[in-house]
Amino acid sequence: MSSTFTIFLPLLFSINLLISISHISEAAPVLIDNYCNDTKTFLPNSTYQNNLSELLSSLSSAADSAGNSGSSSGGFSNATAGEYPPDQTYGIFLCRGDIDAPTCSNCVATAAQEIGQRCPGKRISIIWYDICMLRYSDQPIYSVMQPFPFARQENGWNVTEDRSRFFQLLNETMDDVLRTAPSSGPGKKMTAAKAELVGSQRLYTFAECTPDLTASDCGTCLRSAIARLPPETPGGNVLTPSCNVRFEMYSFYNLDSVTVVTVAAPPPVRLLSAPVQVTEPKGRSNKSTLIITAIAVPVGVLVVFLSLASCFVRRKGTRTHDLVQEEAGMNKITNEEPSQYDLTTIQAAKNNFSHQNKLGEGGFGEVFQGRLPHGQDIAVKRLSRSSRQGAEEFKNEITLVAKLQHRNLVRLLGYCLEGEEKLLVFEFLPHKSLDYFLYDTEKNMQLDWLKRYRIACGIARGMHYLHEDSRLRIIHRDLKASNILLDNDWNPKISDFGTARIFGVDQTHASTNKIAGTLGYMPPEYVRNGKFSVKSDVYSFGVLLLEIITGKKNDHFYQSDGGKDLASYAWRNWRDGTPLEILDPAILDLHSRDEVLRCLHISLLCVQEDMVDRPTMATVLHMLSSQPVTMPQPQRPAFFPQSTDQSISRSTRQSVNGMTITESYPR
Repeated sequence: MSSTFTIFLPLLFSINLLISISHISEAAPVLIDNYCNDTKTFLPNSTYQNNLSELLSSLSSAADSAGNSGSSSGGFSNATAGEYPPDQTYGIFLCRGDIDAPTCSNCVATAAQEIGQRCPGKRISIIWYDICMLRYSDQPIYSVMQPFPFARQENGWNVTEDRSRFFQLLNETMDDVLRTAPSSGPGKKMTAAKAELVGSQRLYTFAECTPDLTASDCGTCLRSAIARLPPETPGGNVLTPSCNVRFEMYSFYNLDSVTVVTVAAPPPVRLLSAPVQVTEPKGRSNKSTLIITAIAVPVGVLVVFLSLASCFVRRKGTRTHDLVQEEAGMNKITNEEPSQYDLTTIQAAKNNFSHQNKLGEGGFGEVFQGRLPHGQDIAVKRLSRSSRQGAEEFKNEITLVAKLQHRNLVRLLGYCLEGEEKLLVFEFLPHKSLDYFLYDTEKNMQLDWLKRYRIACGIARGMHYLHEDSRLRIIHRDLKASNILLDNDWNPKISDFGTARIFGVDQTHASTNKIAGTLGYMPPEYVRNGKFSVKSDVYSFGVLLLEIITGKKNDHFYQSDGGKDLASYAWRNWRDGTPLEILDPAILDLHSRDEVLRCLHISLLCVQEDMVDRPTMATVLHMLSSQPVTMPQPQRPAFFPQSTDQSISRSTRQSVNGMTITESYPR
């Protein structure tokens, strides 16, 4: 029996190969999964529904245009519909990079039709097929890396022998696609790998990101997806809004349309037990199976030949089209200008700055809630006449924020500059700011660990965008909880760019005689010498992350613990092996413990005294999204009292080995 199965298995793989490639070119797309956000909805015949219909039509037209123009490989495009938030809609589609343009067009058209049926009335939705993905949102999603939510599949096979060798090979091939996909080209971010197993058996892997992502974000997304691949099976895939990965024992993609990396295999691997999805339907005889096979093989060969010929002829056109799409999207973002409102309109929206509409007050003035004549809710920042932020800082904030567009940055809608009035008009976020919940012993119960972790990751993504991925390198200089606003879904948005500074492309640091920021969040090199850099923001992020973990404000420990700041208090407990003592009891449970401690570890790395020791925001993102990952032991934080730490010398601190966070957390 086993020898018969061994002879039949290569034939089975060949038939799967032909049928899968035939499906790429002919069959209707296969629905994998969909996601509907239940917290944000719209009403029938509303403005949002009209904008959504326009958006889906635009995406379908973009895919259809690519097909009619003779473009060869899979496509990608983004679109926006509507003029005013919160009714603007943003959409993206991605077709798998090895399929032809007509097949892509058909898949996108199917997705545009079915997504509304599966997610009626939802403002945020995603639908995944075997060869394409379509998504839309009421928030900007272009160039925004999003690894959640995700869909996962496994093919139902089992590995019963040589398991360690097989999974070693799988890890090696995944490492290769992870290394090559993010930098595979400006129009595409995809690659594939294959490895020889026993006999004619092969392992095929594939990874792809939406091409609007940076190489760094693509790598982060793929790491997250790879970590969620189904275990204990030689076949499966994970699909996210921004990337996807898949591995199989047969070639499910067009080998001539992707860059394939060949991986050397370890000693032979034997796979036992047949795939459950290839079981023969009841009522069919072996004779009918042979007839189907006899027909499928020659038809499949013909389809392969025609597909390859078509791909060869049309490949060049698609690459050009993808590049044009990407450049058009980038120009649309960077050229967007804020509106200039007249003072009368703002006064009417704010009920003439009534105290009842006041949301809060900061060092530069007050913030009010209002509503524009067309019904849009807004937040208006009104600079006080005695404010330290003068015309120069006001213009700086307008110039900066108008050039930025990221899901985790607050959106500037416009401004007003009349007489002595200086007003900034922002999108209104109903959950106010992070400090409103975080420092309140009752309200912070609404912030479970999942919300806090998402908030931390969102802030890190926003800061990474400012430092590395925007057209300008920007140092915020005042990152703190009151400058983190929260939307309906608890997504964080960084605000208040009045003190931000623009760096040149190759500039790494600067100095100033005018210190701007908030005491407790500023690193020592800035407080003492006026020196600031991206590592200054990293320090502020570390303090903020500590506050998210502990639920305490930084200055709480000045009042209650003998003058120590939060970072020193946290590091002392970490060093002494008692980190659980500083954690907010509301977020600690058996399921989140390791993740909370990992975030504590990251925060302590961010607040180290020597700025050289602090990680970049890119590294912080990697540490937040990857598990396991090896990190160094944190060194003494800034402002840590020297006299209380005589037992630890500098040489000892330097000699501490790195630690793998899944194994070495203090208990």
